[in-house]
Amino acid sequence: MKKTGIWAVAALTTFATATTFAADLPGKGVSVTPIQSTISEETFQTELVNKALEKLGYDVQPTREVDYNVGYTTIAAGDATFTAVNWSPLHDEMYKAAGGDKVFYREGTYVTGAAQGWLIDKKTAEQYHITNIEQLKDPKLAKLFDTNGDGKADLTGCTPGWGCEAALNEQLKAYGLEKTVTHNQGNYSAMIADTITRYKEGKPIFYYTWTPYWVSNVLIPGKDVLWMQVPFSVVPGDKNADTKLPNGKNYGFPVSTMHIVANKAWAEKNPAAAKLFAIMKLPLKDINAQNAAMHAGKNSDADIDAQTDGWIKAHQEEFDGWVKEAAAAAK
Repeated sequence: MKKTGIWAVAALTTFATATTFAADLPGKGVSVTPIQSTISEETFQTELVNKALEKLGYDVQPTREVDYNVGYTTIAAGDATFTAVNWSPLHDEMYKAAGGDKVFYREGTYVTGAAQGWLIDKKTAEQYHITNIEQLKDPKLAKLFDTNGDGKADLTGCTPGWGCEAALNEQLKAYGLEKTVTHNQGNYSAMIADTITRYKEGKPIFYYTWTPYWVSNVLIPGKDVLWMQVPFSVVPGDKNADTKLPNGKNYGFPVSTMHIVANKAWAEKNPAAAKLFAIMKLPLKDINAQNAAMHAGKNSDADIDAQTDGWIKAHQEEFDGWVKEAAAAAK
């Protein structure tokens, strides 16, 4: 039906407003190259940022996957735009080595409450009264977690280049555990899969993990496994580190935060994106839930895209608020 009178004027006004808004998007004509590690479970939090940038008009390129240290140097050189998976303090040394605050833009906190540390199965912990990593200096206790027959405890550890391997190695040395513990470093996904199999077979397990990640949805702390304490705080690059919690317990790692880090020069030229990076926040529990869905088989690119869209739909007002505030920063 043909619109006439006031309805025609309203329709034209709406069309003109939408057209003007599209033309005025702050990211129009600007390319963005996201970067993340090869951990597929980080894709969700990266994609959420990507979709917000697209709403601002930015031309978001496919996310590139590289090791963390390469990622920081790539962003510093301007060959990539941002990463949504900067861990603090775990990545502090890599961040500083690549140029630190002189070359990077890092404002706001994207994720809070991230934990990491050492765990063993609850059955063995309770049977042998193991609560502290230092107890594995005892060859008899260490041997309980021997998987290859050499008499030493086998730790399912960290993939080289992630940053956690350096922290674990420094702690093992400081606690005098190098003679009784082997830090197995390699493909974490393969190693943890083997660890879970051992647990299901009723065998003792000893491993490192972190949150947000799906492992703690499978091996549930407090039910299946227990976090192990450490005798004192050891953090690479920080001689005055104190990882003790308010309740007096010390699990060896500070509660971490995750940030969006961008090339500083690019961020200064793109205040809308810079504001977006500073104000976005993603609850840890939501990442855990999405990661659990991936582990359950919903892990294709299409699945992750749908999960990200689902999160946005469930938090539409908040998401739109980010985009609106970011767009206003460009004016």
